[in-house]
Amino acid sequence: MPPNTRRTTLADIAQAAGVSIATVSKVVNGRGDVAPQTRARVQELLHQHDYLAPVFRHTEAQAIPIIEVQFQGSLKPYVAEALEGIIDSAAAAGASVAISKASRAPHWARDLVSAGRRALIAVTSVYTAAHLKELARAGLPLVVLDPLHLPDSRVNSIGATNFAGGLAATQHLLSLGHRRVAYLGGPAMAVCNQARMHGYRAAMEAAGAPVPAAYVRPGEFSYRYGLLGGAALLDLEEPPTAIFACNDEIALGAIETARTRGLRIPEDLSVVGFDDTQLAQMASPPLTTVRQPLREMGGAALRTALRLANDEKVESHHIELATELVVRASTAPPTALK
Repeated sequence: MPPNTRRTTLADIAQAAGVSIATVSKVVNGRGDVAPQTRARVQELLHQHDYLAPVFRHTEAQAIPIIEVQFQGSLKPYVAEALEGIIDSAAAAGASVAISKASRAPHWARDLVSAGRRALIAVTSVYTAAHLKELARAGLPLVVLDPLHLPDSRVNSIGATNFAGGLAATQHLLSLGHRRVAYLGGPAMAVCNQARMHGYRAAMEAAGAPVPAAYVRPGEFSYRYGLLGGAALLDLEEPPTAIFACNDEIALGAIETARTRGLRIPEDLSVVGFDDTQLAQMASPPLTTVRQPLREMGGAALRTALRLANDEKVESHHIELATELVVRASTAPPTALK
């Protein structure tokens, strides 16, 4: 292998791997018709010799920057709405978007750069110090949309005013006359869950309403957890008359649990969600929820990614967009006050 006194070429990599230049080109461009062992050998050599494809020499690549968008888990309504904001903003900016599930294959960040990606947007994904180091080595800017954990202070992120949203949701239930208000949360260590829970607690404390330990239940952002968490709350000796759920899926799960027990929403139990996805509008009854500006957040993430890709300065490492309470038919005064 020639020493790194000049730019490494595809021919250099092909010779070292014992394959054709066409095979190396397929690996660089993400083609699937390469044997796994051959692909791994070529990728290792690309990494060893710091090979970056000269994609930006081409006028087309320069004119149409490509932003990689990665998410974890299933494509839920929350992710879909954020993606729509990213895609719409990319179209307005003359950029392209490539969407994939988060990968941790060896040298994954360098592979993205070799494939022509200018920046990475991660939607509700977890990135460790090792992942950030890999991105830094590859020179690939990162923007985290609604981070699950507090990112490194140098990482650019886009979020929402989760504390204010939790405060507004709980104050709404208190204003209706509820005092037995429970909180069904997401993962205990998730930043957004903590902020929404603190907003809930702040509103309850300000109103002088008690918060029994059993009324605060962390879990996961899923309909299934809404079913289970809702059942645990309704099984209490003194069940709540209202539930503030950390997202719309949890809220709908809690509503279904109440329905199977013969309870009416909102006559017997009021429920508030968070996000205002399409699920909230299609629910029966339509769900009172805190609107998280998901499309606007996606747009802000895309614009930030493009600025970083162009080596432009951004004013703040973290941006929060305002939430808004949307009152629909799933909340009402408790029965005793009617």
